[in-house]
Amino acid sequence: MGDPQEHIVMFPFLAIGHMIPFLALAKKIQERTSYKITIVSTPFNVKYLSSTIDKDSTKQVEQNPNNISLVSLPYNSSDHGLPPNTENTEALPLEDMVTIFNSTLSLKDPLKKLILEIIEKDGKPPLCIISDTFMGFASEVAKSCGTSNVSFTTAGAYGTAAYVSIWLNLPHLLAIDGVFKMPGFDDSCCSFSVNQLHPFMKSANGSDPWSKVLKSLLSPSFDSLGFLCNSVEEIEPMGIKAIKNLTKLPVWCIGPLLPQCMLKKGEKDQIFEPSIGKDHGLSPEKCISWLDKHPKSSVIYISFGSQNTISTSQMMALALGLEESEIPFIWVIRPPIGFDIKSEFRSEWLPKGYQERMSKSQKGLIVKYWAPQLQILSHNSTGAFLTHCGWNSVLESLSQGVPVISWPLAAEQAFNSKMLMEEMGVCVELSKGFSSVVAKEDVKKVVDIVLGKSGKGKEMKEKANEIGMCIRGAVKEEGDYKGSSVKALDDFIVTLLCRRNVSS
Repeated sequence: MGDPQEHIVMFPFLAIGHMIPFLALAKKIQERTSYKITIVSTPFNVKYLSSTIDKDSTKQVEQNPNNISLVSLPYNSSDHGLPPNTENTEALPLEDMVTIFNSTLSLKDPLKKLILEIIEKDGKPPLCIISDTFMGFASEVAKSCGTSNVSFTTAGAYGTAAYVSIWLNLPHLLAIDGVFKMPGFDDSCCSFSVNQLHPFMKSANGSDPWSKVLKSLLSPSFDSLGFLCNSVEEIEPMGIKAIKNLTKLPVWCIGPLLPQCMLKKGEKDQIFEPSIGKDHGLSPEKCISWLDKHPKSSVIYISFGSQNTISTSQMMALALGLEESEIPFIWVIRPPIGFDIKSEFRSEWLPKGYQERMSKSQKGLIVKYWAPQLQILSHNSTGAFLTHCGWNSVLESLSQGVPVISWPLAAEQAFNSKMLMEEMGVCVELSKGFSSVVAKEDVKKVVDIVLGKSGKGKEMKEKANEIGMCIRGAVKEEGDYKGSSVKALDDFIVTLLCRRNVSS
C-alpha cells in the first residue's frame, strides 16, 4: 500500500502501558505497508522497547529487521525534579505524576530537531507523526515541519472522551447535587457523579497544577488530522460519538492491540506475554498447572496493574472476603499504599497465616509483583477479573469473554468502570479509589454475583462472550472479509496517502 519508502514517526507518552500499544500499532502498520517506522522516546524507554522487540517472536523481527527503528531524545529526569533515571511512570509515586507530565514539554524541541533531520535524510517530511494524546504538542511540531500529526489514544473511546472533557472543560464545577453533564456526551442518556472522580479531578479548578499541565498537553491534540483509538467500533458507540463531538475530527478504531493468539479463541498454547523488564512472580507453567485443577469459570483473577496498589485496610478486607467466599483466586499482590511498590512484601499486610492457609487449601494462589496475565485470562477456569480497569486489562479480559469486578484507582479508570457497567453490562463495581472503605462482606457479595450461574452473573458472562466475539471479529481478515478495525487501519493509511498526494 503506497511507497514502501514512506516514513512514520511514533511518539508515545512516558508510560509502559502506553508504549506497548504503540509498539503493537507500529508492527500492524508495518505488516500492512512495509513503511519505515521510527519510535521516539527517552534513552531508558528506548532501551526497554529495544529489549521488547528483541524478545518478541523472532519471525516478525526477521521479516523486516530494519523497518522499526528506535531513537532517543535527550532527557534527564533530575533536571525536572524527578528521581534519577526516572523516565516513565512505572512505580512512580502519585505526587510525582504531575512532574513527569510537565517534564514531557522539554521533548518538544528535540522532537522537532529529529523531524528536520529525517526530512534532510529522506528528502521529504514523514508521512505523519503518530503522537500520544498526552503529547499534543507534536501537532505544532508536525505543522512546522510540513507533515500531519495524528493523535493516538491507548485508552478506550469512552474513557478518553470523558477524561479529556473533564480536564478541558471542568464540568464538575457546575454540578448540581453532585451530578453533572459532560461536554461531548448526550445529555439525555449520560450523567456523571462527582463521587466517581479521582481526588485530583474533584479539586481541579483550572489553576491547580494538574489542570494546567493536562490542558497544555491535551488541547493541542485537537489540531491533529484525526484520532486513532485502541478500541473496536462496535463495542463503544457512545464513546466514539463523544470523541467526535468533542474534537470534530475523524476517529479510527484500530484495536484491540493485543497479541494475535489472544484473538483466536481456543489457541491458547502460544500466548506471548509482554513482560520484558518484569520478574516472574510465578512461572506461566505453574500458573496454568494450578488453574487446570479448578472447574470452568470458577476462579477470580485479581490484579491492579503495574502502577497501582490499595491500602493496608483494603488489602485485609479483600483477603478476608476472598477467604470467606471460598472461591478460588489468583491474586497479584504488591506492597500497600505508603510503601515502596518495589519493596519486599510483608506477611503482616495480610491476615495471620493467610498465605499458608490459601496454599494448603489450594483456594488461593498469591503471586508477588507480576503474573502471566494473558495466560490466566485466556484459561477456561478463569471466571472473573477484579481489576483497576486500566484499558489494556479491560481489553484482555473482554477479548476472552471474562466479566469484570471493577475497583478503579486513577486516570480514566472510573469512566471505564461506568461504561462497563452501564453501557456493556459486563461489570459490577466493588469500590471506588484508594480512600474508600471496603468490607469483607462487600467482597463476598460481588464475587457471588459475578460467578453466579443464574441471574446477573449469567447475564454478564453472556454479554462478555458477545463482546469477546465482536473484539475478535474486528481484527479478522479472511478472503474478501475484513473486520472493522482492519478496515479502519487501511482507511487511515489511505487518508494519509491522499493527503500526501494533495500537498505534493
